[in-house]
Amino acid sequence: MSLRALLVGGLCSGGLLVLVLVSACVGRLALPAGQVLQALLAPQATGGGAEMVHTILFGARLPRIGGAVCVGAALSVAGAAYQAVFRNPLVSPGLLGVLAGAGTGAALGIVWNLGHGGVVGLSFLGGLVAVGVGVGIAQVFDATSMMMLVFGGLISSALFTALLSLLKYVADPQNQLPDIVFWLLGSLTQVTPGALGVLAGPVAAGIVLLSACGRMLDGLAMGDEEARTLGIPVVALRYGVIGGATVLAALTVSVAGMIGWVGLVVPHVARLLVGPCNMRVLPVSACIGAMFLLACDDLARTLSAEEIPVGLIADLLGVVVFMAVLPLLRRGWRA
Repeated sequence: MSLRALLVGGLCSGGLLVLVLVSACVGRLALPAGQVLQALLAPQATGGGAEMVHTILFGARLPRIGGAVCVGAALSVAGAAYQAVFRNPLVSPGLLGVLAGAGTGAALGIVWNLGHGGVVGLSFLGGLVAVGVGVGIAQVFDATSMMMLVFGGLISSALFTALLSLLKYVADPQNQLPDIVFWLLGSLTQVTPGALGVLAGPVAAGIVLLSACGRMLDGLAMGDEEARTLGIPVVALRYGVIGGATVLAALTVSVAGMIGWVGLVVPHVARLLVGPCNMRVLPVSACIGAMFLLACDDLARTLSAEEIPVGLIADLLGVVVFMAVLPLLRRGWRA
């Protein structure tokens, strides 16, 4: 690994740690950094308001910070993996319908009054089913065609978007429809210590596995025939990476709702910093994505008296960041 990549990785890791500490301090009830550090280093301490700080940190704020880190990292790595597989810089995790499918599953859980656990489970299942439909359509017509895979994803997205609209139409406008709309806007308010424990393991495993495929993804970028001459199992790699990235994206949507732009923008920023090598892009994307969504959540919690859905903040900042890096990206595309 180059010195530049090591430097960028170290700066990103340090920046993430600093941002985690800042995020633990900010909120409707601001906490002094000294008290936060004391609570983190000595969680059993009592007296002097330590109990209140402990309750705020470990009961609500730290799980939410962990959720933002996991969701941001997972979406960014999923986006980078999709872009590598499809050899298209404008691909995002929603290409094959995972976002529409997960949204449909969550809306179905809300309409059926299944509670939070049922909504999360159906959302995750819906994302996987939507991608399965897209891949199945591609298999029926031409299993080897990347274009048919894209078409299958477009059809699946359109289908599940229509089903989502139908569920919004039949939902109770007083009790269910507001919940569906708020969930679709994206929020980290539902991340509990238990939910974070379930989310963190699969996300970490997915990021590690996809990052381990980085060198083969670099070979895939040269084209299928060239990749086969290098001994890369093209079809198995393509569908394996798509499957791993889909699971990551479906997990994030089931926990935090619809959060866009992260998976599209962050990989571009990572490539500008460390170059096109996917072995470096994927882990750096994870770190930058975690920082990006954590910063968005800090803004969502502090900009107004009423919390703003983090998905809205991510969309707005994502557009700004993309417009800022677009001149640099255009140079690379010309080259």
